[in-house]
Amino acid sequence: MDTKAKLNESMKDAMKTGDEVRKRTVRMVLAAVKQSEVDKRAEMDDMAIVALIQKEIKNRRESLEEAKTANRPDLMANNEAEIKVLEVFLPQAMPAEELRAIVQAAIAETGAAAPSDMGKVMKVVMPKVAGRAPNDMISAAVKELLAK
Repeated sequence: MDTKAKLNESMKDAMKTGDEVRKRTVRMVLAAVKQSEVDKRAEMDDMAIVALIQKEIKNRRESLEEAKTANRPDLMANNEAEIKVLEVFLPQAMPAEELRAIVQAAIAETGAAAPSDMGKVMKVVMPKVAGRAPNDMISAAVKELLAK
């Protein structure tokens, strides 16, 4: 079952069970998917939907940090609950060791030797790990291995 179908099923289930947080969160993601499809005039594939979900999680984490600095436990709880709902739709996370191995192979493949070659390495790594690791984790691994 593709991600969009999972989102629709989760929406139906949340409506039946009365889970307001899940219903609100999934509805928001489906609206973002629909808006993106209308803007691009094309159906979104699974990887694009996963990227959109990762973007929404990132937004929630930023909101969570702002809520912490504003000392708003109600907003913190809402954002944490929405993050948990969204994480269900992401593919299984890639272990750090596997990511490091892919990055090392990409460095060898591109002949990168300095941090200035990060773009070349990222271009090779991104298609291999798309959706299975957050972008900040990927770039941190590339920086770390290029700095050696």
